[in-house]
Amino acid sequence: MASIDEMIRMDEEEDLKELAFIRQQISSEMKASYSDNDILYIMDTIVDYYYSSGILESTEDEIDIDLEQVAEYVCQQGKKERNLTFNPEDVLLIVQADLDYQEQNI
Repeated sequence: MASIDEMIRMDEEEDLKELAFIRQQISSEMKASYSDNDILYIMDTIVDYYYSSGILESTEDEIDIDLEQVAEYVCQQGKKERNLTFNPEDVLLIVQADLDYQEQNI
């Protein structure tokens, strides 16, 4: 069994792989507009949405995820928690890239 420190390190490594994947998927303009910390925050907030919406607890074989709803949640949380204003269309592209990464790495 891995130690907590080892699990944290592995999680951080996975986040960096996902971040690199997302950066490959977005436009040069978006790359310039969103820092790594912004994208990592968006990734964390996407996971928060999945937990709070019950998606992760679903026993269904196939789950429909409303990406626009996820993007809206991310934008609302960014404004509320950190006074960040994200472009909803940009966030939607990041949400899609996040989902693509998850599907490829299941």
